[in-house]
Amino acid sequence: MFSILPPRTMLVALTGVAVATLSTGCGEPEKPGQADDAEAATPHSTATPRSTPNPRPAPTPKEGTMIEIRIGTQHFRATLQESAAARDLLAQLPLTIDMTDHGGVEKTGPLPSPLSLDGQPDGADPDVGDVGYYAPGNDLVLYYGDQSYYPGIVILGQLEGDGAQRVSDLDGPFTATVEARGA
Repeated sequence: MFSILPPRTMLVALTGVAVATLSTGCGEPEKPGQADDAEAATPHSTATPRSTPNPRPAPTPKEGTMIEIRIGTQHFRATLQESAAARDLLAQLPLTIDMTDHGGVEKTGPLPSPLSLDGQPDGADPDVGDVGYYAPGNDLVLYYGDQSYYPGIVILGQLEGDGAQRVSDLDGPFTATVEARGA
């Protein structure tokens, strides 16, 4: 049984169908291997969305990208490696991080957001003077002693000069300011 609708009601009904069709993507052929956003976002996804995007684009790290770390009156420079993790760190700068000694070999402090682990091995054996990221704790790490291989460690770069010795000489907790060099 069909009912005849007045022309205005019919137009509204057809417009609603057209809008619904366009918003759900009906009528567009799906390319092989293409999944829509609803399929890609599964309830088991481990991705953490960033709450506030940085208003300026992050510089892409190149071999030799520099950061400066200020602790009190001391200034430390570090050279970052080219990696997704280093790019994510640069996107968060400038930062103020409360750091403490951990295990007599490193100074650690929490970052506001996790860094990407894309392209990184499962762990690393950092050298004295390395700047790293400890993924399970979401910490920036300044290595001044011998830390053996440990899962979750990502090497971000290297402190310049006598930076490792000067970090080693710092007693107690401290606040570090980390900025892109020249920022």
